[in-house]
Amino acid sequence: RWKTIDDETGKVMTITEVYQAKNGTYAAKVVEAVNPAAAKCDKCSGAKKGQSTIGMNVLWNLKPVDGGWGGGEGFKPSTGDSFKVKSVKMVGNTLEITGCKFMFCKTAKWQRVN
Repeated sequence: RWKTIDDETGKVMTITEVYQAKNGTYAAKVVEAVNPAAAKCDKCSGAKKGQSTIGMNVLWNLKPVDGGWGGGEGFKPSTGDSFKVKSVKMVGNTLEITGCKFMFCKTAKWQRVN
């Protein structure tokens, strides 16, 4: 279980759980909204608009790559953006997730829940 941190405010938004999917890849889903602003997908479009973020997949189809995981897909409910997951690496008690949209990449850090 991991705390997701808002990259603009530095506040904890959600608790996510990383798990192995039935197809053998890894995925992560929201299991708790710590910040009330993260409870609903207000900036989402289509069927996800206004839906609860609890149970929503935020990473999926991750495969082993270079000592970590990558090659999957990601979704950021707070912005409604989808992205390609370039890498997920564990550094101590932190997961560093690098995602790319077009040619622009950004790294988010999730902290392990004790």
